[in-house]
Amino acid sequence: MNDNFTIIYEPPNPMEYNDLRLEGGISGKSQEASTVGLKNSLFAVCIYDQKTLIGMGRVIGDGGAFFQVVDIVVKPSYQGQGLAKLIMKKLMNFLDENTYPGSYVSLIADGSANKLYEQFGFSYTYPRSQGMFKKY
Repeated sequence: MNDNFTIIYEPPNPMEYNDLRLEGGISGKSQEASTVGLKNSLFAVCIYDQKTLIGMGRVIGDGGAFFQVVDIVVKPSYQGQGLAKLIMKKLMNFLDENTYPGSYVSLIADGSANKLYEQFGFSYTYPRSQGMFKKY
């Protein structure tokens, strides 16, 4: 990792969160949803290049039985430097220290991101179970 980068273990503000999501090619969220969701994170990792948010990831859930890895995104101009892998390592360290026997950790991988997540022991749920969603 570049020595100029700083890692912060708290969620970003809603505006920089949405800006990074959109620039990274994932959907934006409303200001209200971002504000509520970010403050309810169980754990967050943000990487900054000086004052610019360039990568992030979060763990959300109930803190006991269910956890979900979300918001893994790196600014396109910073991709290819291992930052997503670094974010995942930090999230996995949190999960290793804060889950319990029987805790369930899930995520939804976009496109070829499954290659990253497989490195950390994640596998497809199908055919045992099927992922579903409902968007508002």
